[in-house]
Amino acid sequence: MLVSFVLTMDDVVVKDCPIDRLIIEWVSDCDQQEIMEVSHRWLITQNFLTNRMVGLQRVGESSLTIELLDEDIKEFRI
Repeated sequence: MLVSFVLTMDDVVVKDCPIDRLIIEWVSDCDQQEIMEVSHRWLITQNFLTNRMVGLQRVGESSLTIELLDEDIKEFRI
């Protein structure tokens, strides 16, 4: 299924450069199991973003929105 992801991060530091708000949007073809795995890791892994993104040193608040694009429109908010 086609899925839209929107990652919003506030008070970010990337390679020593402070950024008030950073928004990354992408579309991916995923199955329901992949979506559940990503959302589960997002919720339980400490420092999930800084461990996965090169150059990202610090993140204040962050949110990940997942929206299904090609079936009955449903939205997951994490």
